[in-house]
Amino acid sequence: MQKGDIVLIPFPFTDLTGNKNRPALVLISSKADITVSFISTQLSLKETTDILLQPSGENGLKKPSLIRLSKLATIDKGLALGRLGWINKGSIQLVNQNLKILFKL
Repeated sequence: MQKGDIVLIPFPFTDLTGNKNRPALVLISSKADITVSFISTQLSLKETTDILLQPSGENGLKKPSLIRLSKLATIDKGLALGRLGWINKGSIQLVNQNLKILFKL
């Protein structure tokens, strides 16, 4: 797994009462862990740093979706249930720009 991959993971609810299998974008990949950003089809929840993705054979998504950069988790790589696809270099650059805005870097 590498930055830009879209994987299926059991993403935790924000109140930690459970989780649901969801697509997520890999932001950081280390030997044991990955840091991912939640991907949602709830377009009405769009924030300024979210990125809209249209479904494609490349990304493996079935519906228009948002990369929710403010919804992050670091998990064990073994929890990833599989790779759905990836985003292109232009989208990775937009992710990097929006993370700088989000974290005020």
